Amino acid sequence: MYVESTATGIFANIDTLNRKYGTITIEIDIEKGKQLAKHIHESFATHGILGHKAMPEDILPEGIHKGSLEHLMFITLTVSIDYQRDAMVLWENSRKTFEDIETRYLFDPKSVYESPIGKIVDDMQKYKLSKKPKKDAVIWSKNAISFYKKWDGDPRNFLKDCDWDSLIIPIRLKNDYYVSDGKLIKDYKYLGGDKIGPLWIKMLRDNFGISNLSNLNKVPIPVDIHVARATLATGIVKGDFKGDLANLFKYVREAWFESVRYLKIKDRPMIALDMDEPLWHLSKYGCTNRNKTTKYCPLYDKCEVNEFCVDGKINIKDNNVELET
Repeated sequence: MYVESTATGIFANIDTLNRKYGTITIEIDIEKGKQLAKHIHESFATHGILGHKAMPEDILPEGIHKGSLEHLMFITLTVSIDYQRDAMVLWENSRKTFEDIETRYLFDPKSVYESPIGKIVDDMQKYKLSKKPKKDAVIWSKNAISFYKKWDGDPRNFLKDCDWDSLIIPIRLKNDYYVSDGKLIKDYKYLGGDKIGPLWIKMLRDNFGISNLSNLNKVPIPVDIHVARATLATGIVKGDFKGDLANLFKYVREAWFESVRYLKIKDRPMIALDMDEPLWHLSKYGCTNRNKTTKYCPLYDKCEVNEFCVDGKINIKDNNVELET
């Protein structure tokens, strides 16, 4: 059955979806996605993917206690600059920044509010926490100051004001504002983005331990290059396409919304967010090694989900993709 895309990306009783725009054809294989979702999640939960289970954000800096306000600010501010970055490097550098008593203030909203932007720029460079010095410092300080001025320095107060609703949270992150000189200035930068917003919500549940977030089943998977690559390499999203990889992200989100529908993890329904870590690991430690010429992955024989591997061209470079699958 073939249908056109919907605004929500939610489909009912559809196994395969095709979108045709001129000579470009993108197909979503939901039935295969369901099979992969069950298999890869079980593998990841038991022994990991290619021997790996830990995410970069799982490791806490020395001196932070899980579930503390410091932990929450460490997660919140670090994820806000998690764009076009090597996640392993970003979180390692963030830990180093926290562990240094001279730069730890960066994780305290009040201290950030009281510090000049030039100092923030310099101190975020000490351990290369920022990749784009001025831009990242502005993002970091903007978010910290908004939480300080509006929510007493505690994002949980913001979450409570959102009724802990995972549908309301990203909307508020994108649209909350204050008035300055007659202009509307948004409270947050990047934290409500299509990737970072869902990623923050996932970390609130999985890393920080907030258990009363509602509507998690309606939060899309946070799509980055790894989630996209793994989805393409397994043929859940396939077809002919050449251009900006980001143009395929909407299909990746749709694919995992539908593929996990009606599946269960132990005693609860599986949700799209549950696929983020297994797919990230599959790409990071597996699909990234796929040879562009031979189209062969040297880790094929060791991969837990090699039966889903698809033939064809999947070349990704500088956020551009050549797809012929």
